[in-house]
Amino acid sequence: MKSGFVSIVGRPNVGKSTLLNSILERKIAITSDVSGTTRNIIEGIYNDLDSQIIFMDTPGIHKPINKLGVLMNKKSYTMIDDVDIILFLVDVTKTFGKGDHFILEKLKKLNKPIFLVLNKVDMVNKKSLLEMIDQYQSLYPFSEIIPISALKNDNIDDLIKTIKKYLPHEEKFFSEDEITNISRNFFIAEIVREKLLHLTTDEVPHTITCLTETFEDMGKYIDIGVLIIVDRENLKKIIIGKNGSMLKKVGILSRKDMEEFLGKKVNLKTYVKTIDNWREKEKYLNEFGFNELES
Repeated sequence: MKSGFVSIVGRPNVGKSTLLNSILERKIAITSDVSGTTRNIIEGIYNDLDSQIIFMDTPGIHKPINKLGVLMNKKSYTMIDDVDIILFLVDVTKTFGKGDHFILEKLKKLNKPIFLVLNKVDMVNKKSLLEMIDQYQSLYPFSEIIPISALKNDNIDDLIKTIKKYLPHEEKFFSEDEITNISRNFFIAEIVREKLLHLTTDEVPHTITCLTETFEDMGKYIDIGVLIIVDRENLKKIIIGKNGSMLKKVGILSRKDMEEFLGKKVNLKTYVKTIDNWREKEKYLNEFGFNELES
């Protein structure tokens, strides 16, 4: 039996959460085109007959502009020290830029297998891809270079097979029915945040926080209340929309995903609250036993 821990690192918005969802063949991490969507360390547990792989989806490493960004980077750094393998994910539709070089310099200090995983290869031609691989090979002697398309599930099986070659011989760390470390209420709140990011794009920064305040199984349906916390009053107006139109759209889309996730009809109510002080926000979240930076 082979078992081990694998950290997925990379710049924001390169497809880390999409890759995790693709590997597990189910959605446990929200995705969007907005940088900084993932703010927590999300574990996804892959099992087959002869292995168990615990994947760690980390926040994108980036130049922070606020305290949240600093803490997100700190979380990502802690998840590269103790794992068995690191998947350095890059987006082949974009130039290998300063952010990628910054991450690579961090990874060079580690004495462990580092795979360069080239994502979104379905969007470039074969000649360009081969040229990129030659370029990347000159930067660092990666243990493996593996092209994939996380969104289209291309070459994911080969990625898994290659990872297994490098795993230590260990018994499974988790039971086979465990899939992730995130709680039901956390994921429900994340669904609402995902819809907000999709619908509002750049209008709303990724600093918004969603919190599941109530969850009550009524038998035929589930009553859920989700609070949306923003730090500026004008963001509250954007999220609510004219006559509540935006909040209604968020609710419709969120309810659909929640019902699929929970397997039952959902009665969803969403609320928006403005908290413009970081300490006040932390205090409020802690009252509910929730910290947005600790999943």
